[in-house]
Amino acid sequence: MSPTLVAAMVSILSAAVVYSIAVFDEFRSRDLKCRHLALFWIGLVFDTLGTTLMSMLAGGFELNVHGVLGVLAIVIMLAHAMWATVVLLLGRARLLHNFHHFSLTAWVLWMVSLITGFAIAIPAMM
Repeated sequence: MSPTLVAAMVSILSAAVVYSIAVFDEFRSRDLKCRHLALFWIGLVFDTLGTTLMSMLAGGFELNVHGVLGVLAIVIMLAHAMWATVVLLLGRARLLHNFHHFSLTAWVLWMVSLITGFAIAIPAMM
């Protein structure tokens, strides 16, 4: 297994762990906090790095279900982190308290992309 592939897999799995911890901790606490925001941004960085490395290994962007979902997932994670930043800066109690609904939606969409990536990659590696 190439070092680039290992780095990509570790990065994407790190994104999954960090992003999941952030989303479910925020859901459990029912209030957006600075620690959640930091983890959203860290998850985005890991996912972007892993996706970039995977794309390099694949010879560039591939226009297929996973390619489109992957780009969409990064866009959603970026929008999610940016909106979380705005919500924290505004400090409005209602926005802070209801943000977890958006977080769960973003997480589910991101997980669909992750799972399709596994479904495509694992058979190709066999």
